[in-house]
Amino acid sequence: MAPLQLAVIIGSTREGRMGDRIGRWFVDQARQRDDMAVSVVDLAAYDFPASYPAEPTATMRSFVEEVSRAEAFVVVTPEYNHSFPASLKQAIDYAYDEWQAKPVGFVSYGCRSVGLHAVDQLRTVFTALHAVTVRDFVGVDLLGAESTPQVEDQLRQDAQVLLDELCWWGLALRDGRAARPYVS
Repeated sequence: MAPLQLAVIIGSTREGRMGDRIGRWFVDQARQRDDMAVSVVDLAAYDFPASYPAEPTATMRSFVEEVSRAEAFVVVTPEYNHSFPASLKQAIDYAYDEWQAKPVGFVSYGCRSVGLHAVDQLRTVFTALHAVTVRDFVGVDLLGAESTPQVEDQLRQDAQVLLDELCWWGLALRDGRAARPYVS
């Protein structure tokens, strides 16, 4: 069986962001598995237009092609003001059919809430796009105590649970899309 094509989307574009470091850590966890082929989609690398143009730009089309190629997603997101960044919403909105009948998981970070407010809102957005969000997520507390072996072990364990769920859903939905087209 071909490995599941997992795209890890780094959703923050802020200078000095933590998302790239947290995203790299998660990608390292995912690349230890033989059942997944992992790509990184870092929104900071895309020069998206400031306003939605009448015709998609080459950059927008490139992002949509990445979404189309993937069979499952992990969105790495911060929590800004109890939500997720505008840069992430903008990118999500560039695709539509490409998200359908594919699983989405989350790695979030924030202060105290570990980004849970952002994840809750993203679940609503992805449900509207006919994607399937998985139950478990990885949450990183930026104000937490110093990193200890116990904290690091728990994060690795959370990542494996998330990857297991994404793999199950990703393969089941791959078979489903192959058996019959998705209708929305």
